[in-house]
Amino acid sequence: MKIVALVGSNRKESFNKKLAVYMQNRYQTTADIEILPIEKLPMYNQDDELTPPEIVTEIKKKVAESDGVLFVTPEYNHSIPAFLKNAIDWFSRVDKVMVNKPVMIVGSSPGALGTVRAQMHLRQILNSPGISALTLPGNEVFIGSVHEKLDESGKLVHEPTVQFIDTVMDNYINWIKKQSR
Repeated sequence: MKIVALVGSNRKESFNKKLAVYMQNRYQTTADIEILPIEKLPMYNQDDELTPPEIVTEIKKKVAESDGVLFVTPEYNHSIPAFLKNAIDWFSRVDKVMVNKPVMIVGSSPGALGTVRAQMHLRQILNSPGISALTLPGNEVFIGSVHEKLDESGKLVHEPTVQFIDTVMDNYINWIKKQSR
């Protein structure tokens, strides 16, 4: 199963990037998770949407050809980061690559709420007409106090969180299979 991951943080020591890499490694026997370089996308400009830069075309093609999309987002000012929104804007235009695409959302934060508000906002965005993604229902992954749940190498070591993500990932993979029938 081919899943592309969109990480909403470009910070070198990003907790969310570490989470995406952890998931990429942990679930490699059930899913090929490719982390896409959305931080390299230029700002969306309607003047360029019919002849977008090559990086836009490449990333949109990978999203279109994937079985699902994993969003891994921090929370910036109660919402998602600008460059994650920028990627979604590119995906919503011309060849709308997110329509009916199965999506899973996870997020981590040193704070107690673990990206609750950002994920609520992201769900609204993913439901918009140009996107119309199918967001995994009833499986919300908010990892609060993440700095206490990772080891020095960035591996998630908090066993209750690991077990929970295992369950949600299994639900996501099974849900993708049901969607493709």
